[in-house]
Amino acid sequence: MRVAVLASGNGTNFQVIAEHYQNHDLPGELALLFCNHPTAPVMQRAEKFNVPAEAFTVKDCGSKEAYEARLLKLLQAYRIDFITLAGYLRVVGSTILAAFPNRIVNLHPALLPKYPGLHSIERAFDAGEKETGVTVHYIDAGLDSGPIIAQRTVPILPTDTVESLETRVHEVEHQLYPTVLKQVLTSLEEEN
Repeated sequence: MRVAVLASGNGTNFQVIAEHYQNHDLPGELALLFCNHPTAPVMQRAEKFNVPAEAFTVKDCGSKEAYEARLLKLLQAYRIDFITLAGYLRVVGSTILAAFPNRIVNLHPALLPKYPGLHSIERAFDAGEKETGVTVHYIDAGLDSGPIIAQRTVPILPTDTVESLETRVHEVEHQLYPTVLKQVLTSLEEEN
């Protein structure tokens, strides 16, 4: 099972995944990091872990359709079997969805279906919620609407700031995502 991580930014979740692969805690092989922001810090994290990394933007490709087609060719060139999104701030389009049915998972910093999309932690905090959390789900054509695999709650404390809440949400992400990925990938390997 050859796994690709798609990311857009800092890459702390990518790093956690890479560490689990380095320790042989996850099945398969971490075969590729793809980033849609060529100068994002996640690119340096991939280099640190000797994970092949590729990057290009929609603008480089001229259109969303051309971007998706180029990304699919890249994934095929690396013989990718499974995709995990780790802070990938783009909606995955039909070209990729069709090529990887039930083989793309996402990590979202909220208790879906609440707060899909961007700024989920801040939106939950600003709404005065008593808790938020983390969701791991399969990707579908909607925005953070695919079937939920696992969720974990994070209380919003009276003393919290957006920053302190964000830190605690990320801690839960770093625990939950590798655990769920191990379950999903192990199950897929057993099917094959």
